[in-house]
Amino acid sequence: NTPTRLPSTLGDERAVSVSAAQCHSLALTGGGEVWSWGCAVEGRLGHGDELNEWQPKKVEAFAGQRVVALSAGARHNLALTADGAVWSWGQGAWGKLGHDDEQEQLL
Repeated sequence: NTPTRLPSTLGDERAVSVSAAQCHSLALTGGGEVWSWGCAVEGRLGHGDELNEWQPKKVEAFAGQRVVALSAGARHNLALTADGAVWSWGQGAWGKLGHDDEQEQLL
């Protein structure tokens, strides 16, 4: 198998970081935008729904903020914004989102 370049241009931004999990992936652009694609079960893509995405789609929940780091877990994600805030979304089992419960979190 040969690596294949993604067909999407991430909104004409350059990717500076990527993170891949069991069945979804995240990309961070130089402008601080987050893009996601893959399996959307439990809201792990951050688009406010559970619709799978076959190509990268911008996570609009971070509009107006600059994300500086991100990490994809098997069924949840974490993002760090420039102001030092940590954001989490996806499956909440075992309290892994840090919200003091086990609820799924859609962005």
